[in-house]
Amino acid sequence: MCEKPLATTAAEAEQLLVAAQRSGRVATVPFVYRYNPTVVEARGRVAGGEIGRVRLVHGGYLQDWMSTAEDDNWRVDPARSGASRTFADIGSHWCDLMEFVTGQRIGAVCAQTATVVPERADRGNAPAFAARTEGGPSRQVVTEDVATVLFRTDAGVVGTMLVSQVSPGRKNHLHLEVAGELASVRFEQERPETLWIGRREGTETVWRDPLALRPEAARLATTPAGHAQGYADCFEAFVADTYAAIGGAEPDVLAWFADGARSARIVDAVMASARAGAAWVEV
Repeated sequence: MCEKPLATTAAEAEQLLVAAQRSGRVATVPFVYRYNPTVVEARGRVAGGEIGRVRLVHGGYLQDWMSTAEDDNWRVDPARSGASRTFADIGSHWCDLMEFVTGQRIGAVCAQTATVVPERADRGNAPAFAARTEGGPSRQVVTEDVATVLFRTDAGVVGTMLVSQVSPGRKNHLHLEVAGELASVRFEQERPETLWIGRREGTETVWRDPLALRPEAARLATTPAGHAQGYADCFEAFVADTYAAIGGAEPDVLAWFADGARSARIVDAVMASARAGAAWVEV
C-alpha cells in the first residue's frame, strides 16, 4: 500500500507502476472515499442508467485547516510535496471519486491556481491538522492554496471542480454531483450516511441502510442504519479488500497503482494548464 500521491510527478509514478507490474505483487492506493457505501450506491445508479445519460458533473473539495498565515504543514515545501499542494493532496481524491462514480475519464483540463496566503509561519515538519501557534519564523509560499478546474471527459461531458484548503468553516467538504437526463445524484463526505437524489418532480434522501442498498453497496455497510459509519471505516474496508486481493479476489472498489499513476497524470496536467494561463491541456 502506498498513500497518494503515488509520487510527486507523473513520470515517477509511472516508474512505480511498472515496478509493481513486474513484481506481480498486489500494489494498492487508498483512495478510500470510494468505500463509502453511499458512493458505491451512486455508482450503481449511474451505471444502471437510473439517472439517464450523464449531462454534467460538478463539485469540489473544500477545507479550512490552512486558512490563516499561522497554519503550516510539511506539504507547503515543494521539495517534499512536489509542485502541487492543494490539488495533489485533495483534488486528486475528487478526480478519482468522479471517475469511479461516473465510469468516465477526465480527458482535458483548463485550470487556474492561486496562493492566497503568500507567507506562512514556518513550523518545519508540522503534521496535518496540528494546532497552530503564534509567532516564530515565517517563509514564502509557492504552492497553491486554491485551484479551479474546467474539464471534459472522454465521453464529452463537461464539468467543474473547486479545490481549497483556505475556506473557513469547511472541514472536509468533498462533494460530487452528477446530473443526468432523468435525475441527479449528490454525495457529500461530511454527510456520508445519506445520498441525495434529485428529480424534476421532487427529491429523495437515500440512507445508508444495508437492507435498502444494492448488494455491492450493502457489502460495505457494516453497521445498522442510523449507527454512523465514517472515514476510518473506509480505511478498514480498503485494507480488507487489499488482503482479499492478495488472496486472489478482485474487489471492484479497490484502487491500484494504475489509479495512483493516473491521478499523478491529472495533477501534472492541471499544473501545466495553470502555468500556461489556463490553457486546455490533454490528460
